[in-house]
Amino acid sequence: MTPQRFDAFQVIADPSRRQMLMLLSKESLTINGLAESFDMSRPAVSKHIKILYGAGFISITGIGRERHCILKQDGFNELQDFINYFDKFWTTKLKKLETILNSKSK
Repeated sequence: MTPQRFDAFQVIADPSRRQMLMLLSKESLTINGLAESFDMSRPAVSKHIKILYGAGFISITGIGRERHCILKQDGFNELQDFINYFDKFWTTKLKKLETILNSKSK
């Protein structure tokens, strides 16, 4: 059975995962360190971490006996590409509107 693949928007749709990403933006944390910030079971936290890892938002590095979660750029690229597409879309639309308004005022 192949693991389920989530797109970046499915991953960040969950508020707990967004909060995990925010926490990891400040510092790398162990899995237990992340779990302490949430009112959910350790297996539930592990499930969220597995999703973040599978989608490329975090890497997990073993340091001694602990596993540290660290933010990774890969997962954010899909989000950035989507936003960039619509930035260009709206910029083009606004420039066309500006051209129309400027031609009417002459």
